[in-house]
Amino acid sequence: MKTGFYPRLAWDGIRKNKRFYLPYILTCAGMVMMFYIIHHLAAMPALDSMAGGATTKMTLGFGVWVIAVFALIFLTYTNSFLMRRRQKEFGLYNILGMGKKNLGLVYIWETMMVFAISMTSGLVCGIALSKMAELGLVHMLYGEITYDFTISTEVLFDTFLVFGIIFAFLFLKGMFTLWRLNAISLIKSENTGEKPPRANYLLGIGGILILAAAYYIAVSIESPLLALSWFMIAVIMVIIATYMLFIVGSVMMCRILQKNKKYYYQKKHFVAVSSMVYRMKRNGAGLASICILSTMVLVMMLGSGSLYFGAEDSLKTRYPGEISASAEFVPFEEDHVDLSEKKDHLLAAIHQVLDESGVIPQNEECYVSASVTGMLADGTFTANPEMVNSAKVNTMKNVAQVYFVPLNEYNACMSADETLGEGEVLIHCVRRNYDDPQIRLSDGTVLTVKKQVEKIMGSGDAAMDIIPSVFVVVNDLEAISDSVNSEFTNPDYFIRSELRCGFDTGLEAEEQIRLAEEIHTCLSEMNAEGEGGFYSYNVECREEERADFYGTFGGIFYLGIILSIVFILATVLIIYFKQVTEGYEDESRFAIMQKVGMTKKDIRKSINSQMLTVFLIPLAGAVLHVCFTFAMVQELLALFNLRNVSLMILIMAITVLIFGVFYGIVYKVTSNAYYNIVSGKQ
Repeated sequence: MKTGFYPRLAWDGIRKNKRFYLPYILTCAGMVMMFYIIHHLAAMPALDSMAGGATTKMTLGFGVWVIAVFALIFLTYTNSFLMRRRQKEFGLYNILGMGKKNLGLVYIWETMMVFAISMTSGLVCGIALSKMAELGLVHMLYGEITYDFTISTEVLFDTFLVFGIIFAFLFLKGMFTLWRLNAISLIKSENTGEKPPRANYLLGIGGILILAAAYYIAVSIESPLLALSWFMIAVIMVIIATYMLFIVGSVMMCRILQKNKKYYYQKKHFVAVSSMVYRMKRNGAGLASICILSTMVLVMMLGSGSLYFGAEDSLKTRYPGEISASAEFVPFEEDHVDLSEKKDHLLAAIHQVLDESGVIPQNEECYVSASVTGMLADGTFTANPEMVNSAKVNTMKNVAQVYFVPLNEYNACMSADETLGEGEVLIHCVRRNYDDPQIRLSDGTVLTVKKQVEKIMGSGDAAMDIIPSVFVVVNDLEAISDSVNSEFTNPDYFIRSELRCGFDTGLEAEEQIRLAEEIHTCLSEMNAEGEGGFYSYNVECREEERADFYGTFGGIFYLGIILSIVFILATVLIIYFKQVTEGYEDESRFAIMQKVGMTKKDIRKSINSQMLTVFLIPLAGAVLHVCFTFAMVQELLALFNLRNVSLMILIMAITVLIFGVFYGIVYKVTSNAYYNIVSGKQ
């Protein structure tokens, strides 16, 4: 054969099938572009010096792998559309004398051409837009904007490596398809209808049970820690159940519509239903993919959008006061710490700094408490950090950080007038519920819950902990500490006593940060001189942490936007390939119907019937998934101290509305392509 025969044949195949190859190449280029941009942002040196930069870099690094894995899965899926379309052409080549080896040479040239075009265009766009993406990220992180333009050779190499592996896999998969089919099978591949799956009723019942179990997990979890443990399990269950139900549902719906003679034997319904029968399983799998991708977009924007726009709420939950100072002690059984004396000493030092700065503290809360980690279940609290570290998924709900607070400190800070009898306590729960009337300690001490209070000081500490917290207001803190410490022989596990003082200042941000630094210096000098006797101490300033909060949440939101764009592009491409592929498959049916009197108007009505019958189902399924996932997302966001439910509902409503409009526009555009094919216009 002449030199260049195979490349020319491969290029002709791409050019003649440009209706399929052009969207595919654009998608490949888009994946390359997104991968390069996210990898470029994750490797950006400027992040190292930004507030929240380390967290953002870790988040974007995770996004790099998400894009890589999704690109492999999605390009494999869309490549199957191309292979199905090209099988007839390859079968014809085979009949004309080309062997499987020759077909492989054509296919490898096609793969290399698509790879070269995709990589070139994707990297050019990625490099061109990377600076714009960088400026957007820096702006969201409140960093200092620079206009230096850099291209990382490491990022370029990783991009080539990842997509080289993906395209190599696609080539091997395509060759396997060509190798196992003979010429006749290849030619007839487009005209082969599908048989319904066996035992489809059992498959459907299984799908319903799996989906019901996933929904139950999502709505029943009341602990953020459990939500974190079960989230991926629930997601996998929803994906599996969605595919099972859509495949079985597509078959059952076709059978039901066919049996309804008044519906089936109408011009606008007959062709649409018969077409769905022809490709039952593939139709269900395609719709399930659209549903899953739509759900991913909605959930991602719900979570990341809620975090970004609720950052201020989260910040104030974590830092109730503008400035807070704390000091921690570890009391030993033979050497109790006089917390009252230490508290007065700490307060005197802090107030001296405030007086020197001319600041009068506002909304001041100063108190002592003791905390320990353990398992709280069935009315019994076992203080044992080792049990917490080895907790399994089924016992994770019992993990709790318990804070014991003296009654007099609670009344003073909360302006309350509560009283407690012998053995009575007040409790306040954060990120969990506790309904037992008593709390039994391991040494036999029984604490009777008098009532649960709605608010308590120290909520910032609980907001910081990833595990749920329970505040227990007691009469005698020292006696409770002795009861808990009696369980331990290792001093590292002894209950930790803490002094905390939080207040507002009314100062500007820079002045607040300066004042916090002065208080920290004061505590450091006290401890160095032996006056403090602290095990540890800390000073926190809300304004100093603000940039880190907004930087972290801004990075998550930014990644959410980029991944949502990727998933939306994937959704659009699946809808497009589904419409165009099915258009060519249905072209002959509509041609026959037009010969017996079907008009262009009737074709349009048939297409609209198919839209109402089929394409609204994935959107409805996605909205249903999001509604049931809402409770779990709410618990996950609680890990970031966000419990603004009204904000989450508003963001979910706006996201669903915008996506629904976009979904309708995409369907309208792609249905026009379907119409042009089946009506003979193209």
